[in-house]
Amino acid sequence: MPILHQMQMSGNCYKVRLCARQTGVDLTLKNYGLHDGSTRTPAFLTFNANGRVPLLQLEDGRLLPESGAILFYLSQGTTLQPDSGWEQAQMLQWMFFEQYSHEPYIAVARFWLHFAKPEALETKRHLVADWHAKGNAALAVMESHLLGHDWFAGSRYSIADIALYGYTHSAAEGGFELSRYPAVSAWLTRVAAEPNHIDLDTRW
Repeated sequence: MPILHQMQMSGNCYKVRLCARQTGVDLTLKNYGLHDGSTRTPAFLTFNANGRVPLLQLEDGRLLPESGAILFYLSQGTTLQPDSGWEQAQMLQWMFFEQYSHEPYIAVARFWLHFAKPEALETKRHLVADWHAKGNAALAVMESHLLGHDWFAGSRYSIADIALYGYTHSAAEGGFELSRYPAVSAWLTRVAAEPNHIDLDTRW
């Protein structure tokens, strides 16, 4: 059985768990602590020199880091990837948007405001306004798209939606007001209604 090296609270790891549940892939979870440095040990760095989770370890020993790559691998041949090349490109467009324009602000604000130790937060306090400005800009882009579409790639739910859902649904923990984005809020409800949906806190 594949092993997912992960942290339960991580939105990036949650995306993988959600995709695996919805594609029927059984995983063994190996959990790491948030503040204990366990992903920076020499042993873990032999798995992923970048020292991060999620990391998918296949039964034959192959290792795949990065949440977007893992989502793509797990969803091949399923309805979680669009059929046409154009819609697949749109799927990747939104996944790249999530990692470049969305996650660096919404996920980072969530970490520092919700999970960081208070003394560590104070060293970053001056950055919060910028995180919020850029995170809200990303949410506004999503809102604009969702005013005319139910999903982010084509006419059905895909891994583009999973990628964006991971940190959007918990954005309030980073100080973002999702009530400002009614189309995003409606999309969150649609994602949560998809078959085999699991919450971030669901234990495997």
